[in-house]
Amino acid sequence: MKHTRLTFAAAVTTAAAALLAGCDSSTGGKPAPATSSTSTTSSTSGTPGTTTTAPRMTPITPTQKGVAAPPQAQVLAPQNGYVFITTKSGKTRCQLNSTRVGCESEFVNAPQIDGETASGVQVTNDGKLTWVLGNLGAIPTVPIEYRTYSALGWTIAATEANTRFTNQSSGHGMVISTAGAEVF
Repeated sequence: MKHTRLTFAAAVTTAAAALLAGCDSSTGGKPAPATSSTSTTSSTSGTPGTTTTAPRMTPITPTQKGVAAPPQAQVLAPQNGYVFITTKSGKTRCQLNSTRVGCESEFVNAPQIDGETASGVQVTNDGKLTWVLGNLGAIPTVPIEYRTYSALGWTIAATEANTRFTNQSSGHGMVISTAGAEVF
């Protein structure tokens, strides 16, 4: 498991170095609000002393391999080969490149790794899921709304219940929420 921790730390270090190489005083662009006729209900975070129930995972359905991003998907521009997002709830942050997606979240039932609770999970474009220790550090995330996005060959479908990452070439990916992560 130390290899997993080192691999995740190396990926974060590489991403940070790449970001610093192209550092600027501002990060351009913000996702545009959704322009569909469907309505969504936003939730508010709990206050101290209240109990909240973890969201349930949406059932995973198979995806078709080689499916392009939906035409209504907003394209997120990469910075030095990476896209960094944070969910609307603010409880999950992710970094993705063309070969993998790595996320950290406020998981309610993450597995134990070397006696510590996993704080992150990553999936490769071929569908290999790995739980990891550590965090993504100070990454320049773009907040996303409950809608569909496309970035670096991945389709990102964000809902109030979870966020689904699907690799557009392989059809593999993961669904993540604070309740956990599932690979497909």
